[in-house]
Amino acid sequence: MSGLPYAAEVRRYLTDRLRHRAVLDPARHPTADGAVKMIPHRGDPTAAEEIRATFTALTSPAILHDHTGGPALTTLADLPAVLAQRASPGPDPDPDPDPDPGEAEPEEPDSDKAPPGLTAEAAARRYIGLGWPVFVLGRSKRPVANCPACRQAKPDHNKARCECLTCHGFYAATLDPGRLAAMLRKVPSGLLAIRTGQTSGLCVIDIDPRNGGRPDRALMTPTATVATGGGGWHLYYRHPGTPALPALPGTTGVDVKSDGGYVAAPPSVHPGTGRAYRWVGGRGVAEMPPALRAALTPTPPPAPAPAAMALHSPVPPRGAGGISSPPALLAALLRAVEAAPEGRRRATLYGAARGAARMVAAGALTEPDARAALTAAGTAAQQTPREIRAAIDGAFADEGAAA
Repeated sequence: MSGLPYAAEVRRYLTDRLRHRAVLDPARHPTADGAVKMIPHRGDPTAAEEIRATFTALTSPAILHDHTGGPALTTLADLPAVLAQRASPGPDPDPDPDPDPGEAEPEEPDSDKAPPGLTAEAAARRYIGLGWPVFVLGRSKRPVANCPACRQAKPDHNKARCECLTCHGFYAATLDPGRLAAMLRKVPSGLLAIRTGQTSGLCVIDIDPRNGGRPDRALMTPTATVATGGGGWHLYYRHPGTPALPALPGTTGVDVKSDGGYVAAPPSVHPGTGRAYRWVGGRGVAEMPPALRAALTPTPPPAPAPAAMALHSPVPPRGAGGISSPPALLAALLRAVEAAPEGRRRATLYGAARGAARMVAAGALTEPDARAALTAAGTAAQQTPREIRAAIDGAFADEGAAA
């Protein structure tokens, strides 16, 4: 432990915070800055950086998922043995322990299989240990269909408090290992998923090269990374504490999974390619860099957007489904459609509709109001009714939010 100053203090801080996160209280999420505040260091900036570095090391997903045959971590008490093992030089070190998603494609198929013994339940328990709520998707990567009772439930049905194991998508996410095990028994062929947003303290950048996505070195600093089964990358950052746009503006193939979202997680296997999602690089979850945070922050409108003013139902003012400001997020989505250049309008409408679909899934907006606002924005952007309907229907279906 000599290479990790303040390790004992950071472990105590994590243990205390994770105890409170059992009730999904975002105010109690452990953060590097929170550790600095809580651990005495007499205002020494060097000590503060050592605390941050130690926090990152102790919360690294690479520590939680040992792919080398060394000891795996299941509780915070296992940290000393795991870190001691990893600190000692091995006989056959990894020749490229820190692949950069900007330089390397995911490895060939023989490395795309889940590590032996790393079952979905074992992985899920380790995510739960970090305070990341988990749930199970269907084999298609979409949420499991609601049961008949939930499909027929009244609008006031509380999705977050529903007792059904797998209904309502990410609302089923849990920190209860027993409930998670029951989900896996019910959907044994399903994919493991992590709920993103303030609930888990995570904001994930989803880069899909098949749709033109590439890492942006100027914005995306190194952090915990998953090589996805589809050939892309998930970059895990700590949630910035503010709403985030559903996609990186001015790009294609770079989505943002934050409030009202989720990501498939290792060791899930992609249904289309047969390849497993896997952690690469060995880094911990980093704070979101300022430049990326600025790029993803919706700009408050000077006045309510006309489409937003026409909504029949009031938009919840704050906190619906973990979205801190639904009106600001909706207005930003509509402005993106309005400002889209010719040739990009339909794609932008589709992206905005996916963001609105996530808001619907989070309970921050009704589907009729979302469709009305998007249709008005598409009409203003000179899209035909058929193009508008196709973009919105496709987006809602892809998000699993279609009625």
